[in-house]
Parts: sequence; structure tokens; C-alpha cells
Amino acid sequence: MNYTENYKGIKLDIQAVDISIDESVQSTIRKTMDKLLKHTASINFADVYLKEESNSSPANKFVSLRVGIPGPDVFAEDHGTHFEPIIRSVTEKLVKQLEKSKS
Repeated sequence: MNYTENYKGIKLDIQAVDISIDESVQSTIRKTMDKLLKHTASINFADVYLKEESNSSPANKFVSLRVGIPGPDVFAEDHGTHFEPIIRSVTEKLVKQLEKSKS
């Protein structure tokens, strides 16, 4: 599933490899953008990549997120058992990078 939208002026590109994502995952991604906007003046784009490995490990879901901001982009990734908590974890990593870049 590939999905693109303009969310508050941000080109949001979501790529989910061979899986469908429900509205709760999309909502979590939008909340991520809201949270990141509190830590930076502007976000030009966000590329979200979701993948589910077909192995026996319970932590088989992967999320990576690249955020295009003025200057160097920020990027984070993580894996786990459910997409929503992984997205929140990635968000926290990105917030730390944005705060570090301010100082």
C-alpha cells in the first residue's frame, strides 16, 4: 500500500510493503507530525516506511521515518510487535534529534 497526502502543508508519503494499514496507524502518523511540528519551524516532507517480515519472531514489524526539514533531514527507525508503539518510539528519537540540532 502506498499512500500520499498533504497534511498541514507536509507532503506525507506512506509506503507499506505488502500490507494494509488501518486508520489508527494513519492517525498515529498524523499525531507524529503534530508533535514534530512543535520542535521545528517547518517540515517539508515525511517519508514513512512500514514493513512486516514473515519470520517467526514476534518483533517482526519495522518502521523508518525520514523528515525533511531545512538543513539536514532527520531519520529514525525501530522494530517491534505493533506499529503504533513503534511509531511513537521513532517519534521520540526524532524529537531528540530535533532538540539536539537546535542547540
